[in-house]
Amino acid sequence: MTGMVGSVTRQRYDELVRLGRDWVEAMSSVQWQLGDAGLEIEPMRSYGGTNPSGSEELFTVSEAIRMFAEDVGLAYSTVRDYRWVASRWPKERRRADVSHTLHKILASIPDEQERFEAVDNPPASPRGGPARWTHDSAKRIVGWKVDTPESVQEKVDAIHDLAADDQVAARVATDFLRRPAVASKAMADGTARHAVNEAQFDQFRQQVQYGQEEAAPQLDQLRRMEHNTQFMDLVAVCTQFTVTAGRIVPNLRGEPYDDAERETILRGLARVRASADWIENAVTRGEVDLDEQLQKLLKGSGE
Repeated sequence: MTGMVGSVTRQRYDELVRLGRDWVEAMSSVQWQLGDAGLEIEPMRSYGGTNPSGSEELFTVSEAIRMFAEDVGLAYSTVRDYRWVASRWPKERRRADVSHTLHKILASIPDEQERFEAVDNPPASPRGGPARWTHDSAKRIVGWKVDTPESVQEKVDAIHDLAADDQVAARVATDFLRRPAVASKAMADGTARHAVNEAQFDQFRQQVQYGQEEAAPQLDQLRRMEHNTQFMDLVAVCTQFTVTAGRIVPNLRGEPYDDAERETILRGLARVRASADWIENAVTRGEVDLDEQLQKLLKGSGE
């Protein structure tokens, strides 16, 4: 319905937002007061320190704050958090138009000056209008995971979190690979392609082991699959090097390189040539062993 937000008109929604901001400001004021009270009871200090008066302590910090929390009817963890947030924000640095919850998130910024500057410079609102802090924008500043992912990386991170279990990850990967565009992009990644090839090979090998009566023909097929996998990997290595060189080399015209840079590149090219010779010997002569000099060269410890 035009002009509606949820079940209310846009006008009523804007009125509720104005009221809500007043309520949040009042609630934040109480949270600050409780945090300041906790600080007054037990100022922040290093572990094992004494209170400002230097008198012998009757209670540890946790015991004193826990007693205060119980006496006012709150959880110990709540008062402890309020106290910590209050310690990170001197009264003159607190903003009435930024909720206590947002101050708590931004309190994680280690550098004090950076923290104070951050709260005074909110990012642009994604829905337009004046710049204003949101939970997600504050979390992005301190490097926390957001509630509503927006960027590609944030969405990828969210999927990884949901697919932490191997069974879930396998189901998701299977569903995704049924989409041709996704499968094409995934197979363009050398590591992913190699992993799929290895998985196919391992799966077929297990099938051969469980079916001994048909072992002979299947073993031939197994060896052929392994050969094909190795062949595709070698082709991919050669193609990747050629394509990358074709992209980079034309842009090198006029680029100055000092002696150290040239030496580094030449050492790398020597390892490339040695690797190419090694592959050629393996393919044409079946020689896969490395001599001592070649081992040192490939490891970058020889000339």
